[in-house]
Amino acid sequence: MAFEGFQLSQVKTDEVSLRVRHGGSGPPVLLMHGYPETHMMWARVAEGLARDFTVVCPDLRGYGGSTKPPSSDDHETSSKRAMAQDAIAAMRHFGFEHFDVAGHDRGGRVAYRLALDHPRAVRRLSILDIIPTGEVWARADRRFALGYWHWPFLAQRYPVPETLIGADPEYFFFKGQYPHAAAIFGAEALADYVAAVQRPSVVHAMCEDYRAGAGYDRLLDEADKTAGKRIACPLQVLWGGKGALAAWYDTLAVWREWADDVRGQSLDCGHFIPEEKPEETLALLRGFFAEGR
Repeated sequence: MAFEGFQLSQVKTDEVSLRVRHGGSGPPVLLMHGYPETHMMWARVAEGLARDFTVVCPDLRGYGGSTKPPSSDDHETSSKRAMAQDAIAAMRHFGFEHFDVAGHDRGGRVAYRLALDHPRAVRRLSILDIIPTGEVWARADRRFALGYWHWPFLAQRYPVPETLIGADPEYFFFKGQYPHAAAIFGAEALADYVAAVQRPSVVHAMCEDYRAGAGYDRLLDEADKTAGKRIACPLQVLWGGKGALAAWYDTLAVWREWADDVRGQSLDCGHFIPEEKPEETLALLRGFFAEGR
């Protein structure tokens, strides 16, 4: 049984209700998941961190068991800024104003937006297998079009992707995009992911997430970079040595354009680092979050 010793609850914010697991004791750590997953991706890492930290794992708004408000024309209601505000509300619900954060994939995009928008809240930040959204779009090329094809597809106008995905969401999100999903994801986690994408509301929320990324989030990143706004806290960056970041980018160099205190490394795996290399991920996060305490 995943998340042994953790409690499952719904946490209400101003706009949404978040499905959240929390457990452990000690300094607070927020873990945020990526696409097309739920908080279940963190199970093995969270259980280890809970020996030393209080660990909070929400489903992002619209994903898994969390709700989202009605969509807006500018997709702000699915923006990383809105999701970062959810994170602040969730941590305050558990009594935390200042905490460490780790985010994978879409959760990483929420995490760095959280650090930019709420610098006093984030003590240390760990980003897994991404570069900033604005940087991805600025560098888009043939490799991006083929490797990250779901970015422009999911960002197409409603209801084009929702309608096409609706024919077989399990195939689209897992068997099609990730044919080795059953080998990468734990059975309990994969069942949770598959159950979530059977709901049209979740599919729509994922599309809105990517629509926000193509517009609202990208423009925020561009404005912040132009203004010289930077991540103030120490930043750890981890990426899969067999994935797109290792092949396409000088990952640490990109992040050093956004923060002063940057360190990190690749792991011998693909994109889904916490599930492919849970022990290594746990050790790196635990060591990073223990610094300065």
